[in-house]
Amino acid sequence: MKGIILAGGAGSRLYPMTQVFTKQLQPIYDKPMIYYPLSLLMLGGIKDVLIISTPTDIPAFEALLGDGSRYGIQISYKIQENPSGIPEAFILGEDFMGAEEDVALILGDNLFYGDFDFFRKAFKNQIDRIDGKEARIFAYSVSDPERYGVVEFCKKTSEIKSIEEKPIKPKSSYAIPGLYFFPRSVINKTKNLKPSKRGETEITDLINSYWNEGVLGVERINRGVAWLDTGTPKSLLDASSFIGAIEERQGLKVACLEEIALRMNYLSYEEFEEIVSKIPNSTYKIYLEKIGAELKR
Repeated sequence: MKGIILAGGAGSRLYPMTQVFTKQLQPIYDKPMIYYPLSLLMLGGIKDVLIISTPTDIPAFEALLGDGSRYGIQISYKIQENPSGIPEAFILGEDFMGAEEDVALILGDNLFYGDFDFFRKAFKNQIDRIDGKEARIFAYSVSDPERYGVVEFCKKTSEIKSIEEKPIKPKSSYAIPGLYFFPRSVINKTKNLKPSKRGETEITDLINSYWNEGVLGVERINRGVAWLDTGTPKSLLDASSFIGAIEERQGLKVACLEEIALRMNYLSYEEFEEIVSKIPNSTYKIYLEKIGAELKR
């Protein structure tokens, strides 16, 4: 499976911060926002990632992450000239996806924390087609489902009953987070989508096309996982406070890409040491040196 991070958009809700640099490079406590979705893909076993962003912002992502080799993965980039809906990521990523690969799409402003075994299992379920489903979405209970795509479940079977985009009167509390798994057929389906009244293609229409064919799976995210949407100043602050509290309490960093690369064996210990040696003197470097010493024992 390959991974796509959609990191475009104007970030208008974060104005004037996004006049300086894009939303997905804003700090979440001690790391740029993009580290968090990238870390989830890496923990899911994905080593080939495409980042899609604006012509203005792609150079900043390249300066930050390079080609991914320092994390033992491969990162490539694609420019999105004018955002016209989330599904456009699949058209832009057509060459990247290859002939048969499934793809995990994650939005660059979505942050997940906790029970990563759940996500690893979900990635494996998609690759193995454990339930025969070709595409897969996630469902997370929220207090304000009207802001999101909403999944309604059948009470007796727990199967999907309906999927709606930002309904005025939601039929359930289960929102669809910005993490989706699709097969390569998603490219042709996207090309056949018609723009909504907003003038954009809608991810909900794409999801519904798989549901109507009976090949859409859904994973309910349990209460041990936090999902944070970081698109507003308040949610950005909340996410930073949350990550800060976790890191300070545990003494472990969240979404530390170099640490994940070492623990996932994407990097050898020697490669890890060399990379850490080049990091400027900082609390981040001190932390990585500590992790390296612990894992070397």
